Amino acid sequence: MRHNDLNYHLTLSGHTHGMQFGIEIPGFIKLSPAWFVYKRWAGIYKEFGRFINVNRGFGFLGYSGRAGIWPEITVITLKKSKNSIN
Repeated sequence: MRHNDLNYHLTLSGHTHGMQFGIEIPGFIKLSPAWFVYKRWAGIYKEFGRFINVNRGFGFLGYSGRAGIWPEITVITLKKSKNSIN
């Protein structure tokens, strides 16, 4: 993610597969070879006052399985702001 002065309210983009291999114990450790390629490879991050959710995806690429990296589906619920104009 790069700094941008434009005021985006929502940005949706792709996902990683966590390279389909890793070790995760929630709240304790989250490791994957993806860490060597991507600064942000899974989870929610905050940069430049904005949040980014990097999803690990549901399917696979190449090898038809996962080891230690659970598939993930993100559900986003959009709500109208109380301050919005109709």
